[in-house]
Amino acid sequence: MLLAIDIGNTNVTVGVFQGEGLSATWRIATDAQRMPDEYGLMLRNLFVLRGLDPKEIDEGCMCSVVPPLTATMEQVCKRYFDVTPLVVGAGTRTGVHIRYDTPHDVGSDRIVDAVAAFRLYGGPVIVVDIGTATVFDAISREGNYLGGAIAPGLRLAAESLYLGTSQLRRVELVAPESAIGKNTVSAIQSGLVLGYVELVEGMVRRFKGELGGAARVVATGGHAGLIARETRVFDYVNQDLTLIGLRMVYEMNRDTARGDG
Repeated sequence: MLLAIDIGNTNVTVGVFQGEGLSATWRIATDAQRMPDEYGLMLRNLFVLRGLDPKEIDEGCMCSVVPPLTATMEQVCKRYFDVTPLVVGAGTRTGVHIRYDTPHDVGSDRIVDAVAAFRLYGGPVIVVDIGTATVFDAISREGNYLGGAIAPGLRLAAESLYLGTSQLRRVELVAPESAIGKNTVSAIQSGLVLGYVELVEGMVRRFKGELGGAARVVATGGHAGLIARETRVFDYVNQDLTLIGLRMVYEMNRDTARGDG
């Protein structure tokens, strides 16, 4: 079984694959102060609750945008699952040519998403990752990573609004009944949720124009479902896109990861 770990700014997403099938997934809070033993015990307990045996894990792959946690999770894999994970980064074979001015600046999670989106849906394809940041990535018809756009995420914007004002409050991130809010709560929800719908639709329209107009659009990330309920701009919603991409990248590098090549 393959243990796949995506370390994000807000959540650490963990998946277990048996072959190509995703047997279980979990999201746990990202906390750079948490010790390897804390994460290890948490994951082993989650395995038991799902009826999985940690001893059956014999492969591991991970990507990370939180450098302090990368080494922590490597220790977790070695100590609690007895595997040395492949950490996706510079030099990892992905099959994706990065057409970015500074290729090393592209987060490994964005490349992993590009791998999965292109292999699952073909190109050109646009990935919209709606999480801590709202990230748009463009992949060409040939599977090249062309670049993208980054905006603050929904929750980050909501928290900034709350902390930066004297009278505005925290609100639940749900769509209001109408764009014209009748009270402060619904007005904030309109600006955040419906405003982000317009952001996504507008950016997708611009990306399609630059890609030639026929691109498929894939949504992923923690708030993908919330935005998808308010728009028809997405062709697919795939919350497991990054985990699936990690499995695909691992398969490309299996011999090297195991020390056989």
